[in-house]
Amino acid sequence: MRVQQVGLPLTAPGGVERYVPAIAADQALEQLLHSSRLPEAMRRLQAVARVEAKKRRYFYEVITEQQKAEFINGEIIAHSPVKQYHSEASENLFTLLKMYVRKHGLGVVRHEKILIILTRNDYEPDVCFFLADKAQAFTPTQSKFPAPDLIVEVLSESTEAIDRGIKFEDYAAHGVSEYWIVDPDQETIEQYLLQEGAYQLAVKVKTGTIASAVVAGFEIPVRAVFDEAEQLAALQAILAG
Repeated sequence: MRVQQVGLPLTAPGGVERYVPAIAADQALEQLLHSSRLPEAMRRLQAVARVEAKKRRYFYEVITEQQKAEFINGEIIAHSPVKQYHSEASENLFTLLKMYVRKHGLGVVRHEKILIILTRNDYEPDVCFFLADKAQAFTPTQSKFPAPDLIVEVLSESTEAIDRGIKFEDYAAHGVSEYWIVDPDQETIEQYLLQEGAYQLAVKVKTGTIASAVVAGFEIPVRAVFDEAEQLAALQAILAG
């Protein structure tokens, strides 16, 4: 899958090579604040910001509903088609969450093709959930959305570094209260909860059940995300409950 190229390069998911963890970035900033080169660094940063803003406008112009692409640290990241087990895990969880949320009127659940606009970067999470008080402000023609309350990313070989790196820190920095990382290869789910501005691992599970902290009452068997029969049984339980 590729976005049409018009003058600016596209990058594969593994191409976000300049990601710097928050701790390292804070240390570098602290050094600059005590350096005579601070004015020069500020000029360079302003120049970079202008170029990045131009690229971001271009991204908004060329992205279409048929493409999965994200804008990360000044680069347009075009995603290739996913493998079957990635798609199944994503769709299984999306269906269970959507049916539960719809039945209880808790908010809105969206899947893949929804663009989340954060301060610097734009993402298309695999699954995301907005609480009702936030979702009620959405309009039928809206195409850009604020930070959700729950985000789920399903890992692939090409995106794992992003999901565990820049997205992990960016989602936390923008107040996403709960973050699930689903590994369809190992068939595990990691649940992270926001505590004092950073994610803390709540559970990493392969069997048993997992319960959302944000979606009130939503608890499913872990196997329902990876097994079709288990997913159908969990869905029937939700609809009958």
